[in-house]
Amino acid sequence: MLRRWLRKTPLAWLQLTRNKARFLAALAGIAFADVLMFVQMGFEGALYDSAMKPYREMVAADLAIASPQFQTLFATRSFQRKRLYQTLAISGVQSVTPLYVASGQWRNPETRQNRTILVWGIDPGDPGVKLPDLRQQARQLQQLDRVLFDRAGRPEYGDIATAFAQNGELEAQLNDKLVRVSGLFAVGSSFAADGNVIASDSTFLRLFPNRAADRIELGLIRLTPGADPQQVKATIAAALPDDVQVLTTEEWAGVERRYWETGTGIGFIFGLGVVVGFIVGIVIVYQILYSDVSDHLPEYATLKAMGYADRYLLVVLFQEALLLACLGFIPSFLFASGLYQLAYAATMLPIRMTVERALTVFALTLVMCTASGAIALRKLQTADPADIF
Repeated sequence: MLRRWLRKTPLAWLQLTRNKARFLAALAGIAFADVLMFVQMGFEGALYDSAMKPYREMVAADLAIASPQFQTLFATRSFQRKRLYQTLAISGVQSVTPLYVASGQWRNPETRQNRTILVWGIDPGDPGVKLPDLRQQARQLQQLDRVLFDRAGRPEYGDIATAFAQNGELEAQLNDKLVRVSGLFAVGSSFAADGNVIASDSTFLRLFPNRAADRIELGLIRLTPGADPQQVKATIAAALPDDVQVLTTEEWAGVERRYWETGTGIGFIFGLGVVVGFIVGIVIVYQILYSDVSDHLPEYATLKAMGYADRYLLVVLFQEALLLACLGFIPSFLFASGLYQLAYAATMLPIRMTVERALTVFALTLVMCTASGAIALRKLQTADPADIF
């Protein structure tokens, strides 16, 4: 069967490549539409990945409690710290850790320019985070005015990592107060914060003197081995007043994601960009296939007169659409991968090519080209053998 198929004349390929200029223009148009979808999906993915990265890479907890108004980590309301410690009386709770979170002003040591940075206040004796760098350096935070700096943040904060490597420690200003960088860690920037700083709870309260020590932004809860998170969550929710809410870490991250998806216009804009790229691709492929069918309409009519059924001609048309989809996707994939690298270097956002995204865009490309072929069918069906005799 394969040998029989190979002996067939590749009519779809010959028709596409007969006019080299049109063929290359078609591939360029499809690649452009694919790159547009890749870019929009890439930044959308970077938005969600960067927003949820602190939950997945920093937080070492099974459950968390937060304000009922919690929507995003970067603008959350505080609640009474005693609510967190009340959970210690519940069966299944092993330990708890309070977290302070606020936005501060970091002064670049070189340019003296201020830039907003996210400040985390933790208990150095029980940090409640799972960064290996932090666990090794937590003791240094016990000294007042010592902080750890996010080396994966934006370069506008200054070349802190290089200066720290050369000098061992570095003095800087945070909220117009002198602090000493005594260690580094890596989390990275996001759409809401370009970098992070970790300080002890004592240093945090000194940096934010208007903050009350008994009010925190987040409470981390670690359970005893074997405890059911959902069951303990339900018990805690029933025991505590409604001035806090209890979430698993995945639910916590999901609230953050939904905020960026529906609570802001950014998610809608990126989604709209994907739709626009898809529509642009359909228009481009349709124009190419329609022009090809129009140019070869007499030949199609001749094939019909020779006994070829409409089904055969339709298969040829869809073969052209699939060839365009596959050949146009390859350069777009390579070009988009390069753009991702450039975007990461410029923004420090976690934008990268993934297998899932590549398969999604390829599937959309196939649908795009197939839909264009289906629209062009109406022109092919007008090929009447009587018109050429």
